[in-house]
Amino acid sequence: MSNENMTGAVAVLGGGIAGIQSSLDLAEMGYKVYLVEKSPAIGGTMPALDKTFPTNDCSMCILSPKLVECGRHLNIEVLTNCEIQEIEGTEGNFKIKIKKNPRYIDVDKCTGCGECAEVCPVDIINEFEEGLSTTKAIYKLYPQAYPNAFAIKKDGIAPCKASCPAQVNAQGYVALTKKGMFKEAAEIVYEDLLLPGTLGRICPHPCERECSRAYVEGAVSIAAIKRFLADRIERKPLKIKDFKPDKIAIIGSGPAGLTCAYELLKQGYRATIFEALPVAGGMLAVGIPAYRLPKDVLNKEIKYLTAQGVEIKLNTKLGRDITIDSLKKEGYKAIFIATGAHSEQRLGIPGEDSPQVLSGVEFLRKVNLKEKVQLGAKVAVIGGGDVAMDAARCALRLGAEEVTVYYRRSEKEMPARIEEVQGAKEEGVHFKYLTAPTKITHGGQFLIMECVEMELGEPDESGRRRPVIKPDSHFTVQVDTVITAIGQKPSLDGLEPFNLTKKSTIDCDEITLATSIPGVFAGGEVRTGPGIAVEAVREGKKGARSIISYLTGQDLTEGRKEKPKVSRKPEISKDLEPVPRASLQQLPVEERIKSFQEISLGLTEEEAVREANRCLNCGPCSECMQCVSVCKAECIDHWQKEEILEIDVGAVLLAPGFSTFPADRLTEYGYGQYPNVITSSQFERVLSASGPFSGHLVRPSDRRKPERIAWIQCAGSRNEREGKGYCSSVCCMYAIKEAVIAKEHAAYPLETTIFYMDMRSHGKDFEQYYEQAQKKGVNFIRSRIYQVEEKDNGNLLIRYALIDGTLKTDEFDLVVLSVGLCPPENTEQIINSLNIETNKYGFAKTEPLLPIQTTRKGILVAGAFSGPKDIPETVTQASAAALCAVEKLVPVKNSLIKTKTYPPEINVRGLKPRIGVFICHCGINISGTVNIEKVVEHARSLENVVYVEDNLYTCSQDTQLRIKEIIKEHKLNRVVVASCSPRTHEPLFRETLKEAGLNPYLFEMANIRDQCSWVHMKNPEKATEKAKDLVRMAVAKARKLEPIETNFVSVTNKALVLGGGVSGMTAALGIASQGYFVYLVEKKESLGGLTTRITITHEGEPVKDFLEDLQKKVITHPLIKVYTNEQVANISGFIGNFETTLTSGEKLEHGVVILATGGEEYRPQEYLYGENERVKTYLEIEEMLQEDNTDLINCENIVLINCVGSRNSEHPYCSKVCCNQSVQLALKVKEINPQANVFVLYRDMRTYGFTEDNYLKARKKGINFIRYDLDFKPEVSQTGDGLKVRVWDEILQKYLLIPADLVGLGVATVANSDNEKLAKLLKVPLNQDGFFLEAHMKLRPVDFSTDGIFVCGLAHGPKPIVEAIVQGKAAAGRACTILNKEKIVAGGQTAEVNPELCSGCGTCADICPAQAIEIDTKEKVAKVNSAICKGCGVCAASCRAHAIDVRSFRSSQIVAMLEQIIKAG
Repeated sequence: MSNENMTGAVAVLGGGIAGIQSSLDLAEMGYKVYLVEKSPAIGGTMPALDKTFPTNDCSMCILSPKLVECGRHLNIEVLTNCEIQEIEGTEGNFKIKIKKNPRYIDVDKCTGCGECAEVCPVDIINEFEEGLSTTKAIYKLYPQAYPNAFAIKKDGIAPCKASCPAQVNAQGYVALTKKGMFKEAAEIVYEDLLLPGTLGRICPHPCERECSRAYVEGAVSIAAIKRFLADRIERKPLKIKDFKPDKIAIIGSGPAGLTCAYELLKQGYRATIFEALPVAGGMLAVGIPAYRLPKDVLNKEIKYLTAQGVEIKLNTKLGRDITIDSLKKEGYKAIFIATGAHSEQRLGIPGEDSPQVLSGVEFLRKVNLKEKVQLGAKVAVIGGGDVAMDAARCALRLGAEEVTVYYRRSEKEMPARIEEVQGAKEEGVHFKYLTAPTKITHGGQFLIMECVEMELGEPDESGRRRPVIKPDSHFTVQVDTVITAIGQKPSLDGLEPFNLTKKSTIDCDEITLATSIPGVFAGGEVRTGPGIAVEAVREGKKGARSIISYLTGQDLTEGRKEKPKVSRKPEISKDLEPVPRASLQQLPVEERIKSFQEISLGLTEEEAVREANRCLNCGPCSECMQCVSVCKAECIDHWQKEEILEIDVGAVLLAPGFSTFPADRLTEYGYGQYPNVITSSQFERVLSASGPFSGHLVRPSDRRKPERIAWIQCAGSRNEREGKGYCSSVCCMYAIKEAVIAKEHAAYPLETTIFYMDMRSHGKDFEQYYEQAQKKGVNFIRSRIYQVEEKDNGNLLIRYALIDGTLKTDEFDLVVLSVGLCPPENTEQIINSLNIETNKYGFAKTEPLLPIQTTRKGILVAGAFSGPKDIPETVTQASAAALCAVEKLVPVKNSLIKTKTYPPEINVRGLKPRIGVFICHCGINISGTVNIEKVVEHARSLENVVYVEDNLYTCSQDTQLRIKEIIKEHKLNRVVVASCSPRTHEPLFRETLKEAGLNPYLFEMANIRDQCSWVHMKNPEKATEKAKDLVRMAVAKARKLEPIETNFVSVTNKALVLGGGVSGMTAALGIASQGYFVYLVEKKESLGGLTTRITITHEGEPVKDFLEDLQKKVITHPLIKVYTNEQVANISGFIGNFETTLTSGEKLEHGVVILATGGEEYRPQEYLYGENERVKTYLEIEEMLQEDNTDLINCENIVLINCVGSRNSEHPYCSKVCCNQSVQLALKVKEINPQANVFVLYRDMRTYGFTEDNYLKARKKGINFIRYDLDFKPEVSQTGDGLKVRVWDEILQKYLLIPADLVGLGVATVANSDNEKLAKLLKVPLNQDGFFLEAHMKLRPVDFSTDGIFVCGLAHGPKPIVEAIVQGKAAAGRACTILNKEKIVAGGQTAEVNPELCSGCGTCADICPAQAIEIDTKEKVAKVNSAICKGCGVCAASCRAHAIDVRSFRSSQIVAMLEQIIKAG
């Protein structure tokens, strides 16, 4: 591919720690990065964790600086609420479509102030808190989130709104009502409706049919709440500055016409309404009795319209008094016809024209217009709808003695509302079902109605069963009056100019309501046929919108064809407390039939609030707009739409993370049934200082402090039944961590127990952490869990079996399920859009020896998407994947990057100190112990302190922005932050000062978390006093801080890799792939290291061909110079400028160093190794496999012993590879000799990840696995019959004596003996086991704290080949972030020599660990190389002449701090 077709950018999918780390590495390597995250904030899982093992660092504290760094980086574009939708192209040139889901917040404007959330009435389940608490529908994902902006949770419009024909925002006003915000709730109602009081009484509320609460004890009484608000809160006049001059005519003053006029009025158009009746309101006025709709309610709402200039001309009928043409001639530019359906449907039977036969429409009109109606004693009402019910009930009120409703179907098929039918029955109306009149004749003063009985046949087009005449069922009824109410239809008077439908309605466009005549629109029942009032309201709204578009020359259909998404109904929790639906109080029957007084009395305030609180917030956002009203930044846009972004990139890196196993599928454990059975993810939030319980250890059901907590391991892992046969790798360690931290949280004796099968503490320092947990009192029970049951007090009984089969039951207050890791929930969308494959478990399928390469070139993967893994391995993979992603993009490196610039530095020399102090709560990590208010008050009293504030999280991005604002506003020239560890946070705050124009060294930090709240957790008063002391000391030092000048030194763009094993060669190739020269130094005569002795990886992949290919690539690469039989004699220099002298005398100049010195095989002193040739290490057996299989073929019994030289006092760590080696060797032996008996003796089978499949495969092939303890180690003896292995079998509870033809030893991997020498030369640390110690176990796993030096492979610690390969690439990637720079900053907090006091004695030069000091023999003074100096202060402490000071740690500054302690003492 030509350079012109390449793009120097990479898309990173997933904003967790893997995505963040890879983005930072890529950006520093010279590539533009698009970081695509589907949620509203980056951070992934780490913000939800409490602490991280094995260091017990606060997870958020160590992540926060990376969040801010990522957000600040000019070459990282963070795209939140986004998902990759489609990708085209090939490696080097991909075109990606990204779907950007609406956040409804302008991120650039939002300040993160949180005032919007304070007024939001909607509480929803807090997903970040794992369902343990609620949050608001407008929320920030977590307090320190980046971007520092809120988001609104919308799954679509609520079902109630979606099912309302007029799209009235029911959830909005209900949500506000539940908070008692009646005025605000009414405003929503009034915005949507002119007639809420009317509709609140007469609407059949289709919205309630879709109410989620209907599935519990009944729908929320939405209509009643609407009525309550309309009756209680007076509507304010509209504020219209200028009215439009356009004349608009509306024909008909029913709900459609009135609504159209109202919607037009809101937009500044005063319409004129023409009404044929003598009253306004249409059918609302003449078709609904006053006992349902009092006339004063309707008239008040109509008066609101006329009071603001809308004219209603009564007794003006279309076709008689006006025509369409006449209106146009009068200058009306737009006309809306809404004449309703005032004509009755006829029965079509003889005698229907009798004066004593009235239509329901006619009858109700006369009643409502107070016209006299003669009924007689007996009245028959024909029909089953609301009109029939109204007619029947009115007849009773008018004096009829007997009223009977005749309906041709059954009661079940009646279209009338249930409450109307029930009301009629209560008042004494009789019902005769399955009856139809066939003829009406006169019988003197009365009528004779001939009828037939009906029976129900097949369903008709309405879905109701069709009535069929029952044979021989004729009968007659004697009545005084018959009222027919079988339906209505529009009047055709004046509709001659229009095209009509088959139903005699005006033919209009369904969306715009435009008729065949330009400028004339029609809506309501004249268009749709008979319906309900709220449907007519919808028509009025549509008509108004079309008229405005027509008058303003816009496309009438614009934005109207797309149907809004409807939110999913929430799952109904079994814990939902039943609350009966509100029943409206009604007048007693004996009172109501005497008059037309309103029957329903409406809700009281208390009832309205109670009823509103039944709402389940389906939206979830209710669009009540309270957030908009309080947002000063004007950043909220509820109408944001989905966007499609298109970007060009050269590669894609996938880091979408994982999901956790759905624990409710494990019914035997009771999750989802018992509130005190929770997942490990939930327990993290229980422990977290920022969690739902503020770090207080309580159980969810009753907030009681648990005294006994149990963890059940492998919940959703190692489970073939659930299709999760793999091991999730992290569960054992996080359970141990949680148990340890829980004991620390409890101020009382807390019993913690972990039920497990195998304890898989296989990572670096993990085994030691496991041992420490046991010493701290964490109980470990190897077992199988059968069932968890709940007792009446909420406690839980765990029934389990021990290894020997003993059945036991223990009681606990709280049970934690250690849930496994699963592929992310959107995996299917990812693999389909990117066209990559997955393995059988749904994780991304990768190359066997490169688990970061997917099945599509140019698309890489990092983190748990390729398989379960812990944070260090995730971060390592992120750096490795970053390097691999850009291997082909070198020609376009640095082509799209921007360079960061800073404002000019403010000169503070000679100025009086103006100190700002920022004190962090750190959630409750600090404030849970330290009284922050007192510390703030104390800080305000200190000299030169001009500004003090406390922050929930001072390290968050929003606080960094605030600090910069405060520096400017208050003219600060010194800053003190009292928070947590300077080790992780000091660079962050210094960068903030630099961005604000201050010298970054005018900053001081007090660690009041580690040194106060954590160490004095049980003594808050002393912790507070100590915090005040530390702040006072920091301020004293800050007064004396001076700007420190730094300089730039050029970078030698070459690398030195020490060690020619697999990781070293991989690192060398990785760096060379980016165009940098590499020196590869190997002390042996050939490359390959321990891998030359290995035939298969821990996953069963062959190694030989891979190794030969790797060696060939390294040796032939033009940018790699290989030195074999060579070692390092000396290394000097610093990041970017190292000089190495080899033992041959050759000097090498380079900018970075990678230590890949490998490890060594432990030489056993036990099990007759070295005494009997049939006892071999696993590597020696592998060498047998490479040479000749004869010995193995002839072996009848083979015994493999794991943990030889590991997990003991000499080597307390796990060597990580032995278990998998034993499985692979066992399988290989079975392949060669199926008849062989293979025994694997183990302590814990640590076949983590997908290698669990091999363990299962081995068991199925008949390989015997026998567990042993250190107290009962296997014994190998030599007898005349050969080797014998004696081992205690826990299951059989007896010793087994196994004759062995071959004994294999899974021996420890030990540190290279050269490590100590190199550690001294490079001034880098080793851990207690002799392996190199990285800068930070979690987030800097291949870096040293000494800049420019990196580590990988077995030099770092024991690991399998695949992980060594990845770590080699990661170290190379990290190294390239330095090699890509032309210059780096040197100096800063370094030693400084006063030549007038220096005697040149050389003591400082002799003891300087960094070799940064030389003696100038001519001037006889010490000189410091500021680029090398680490500012450790050893020289200053040893100088008898006091000629050396460390800048920022001068003696005067330290003395100032000490004086504060003396004063306090």
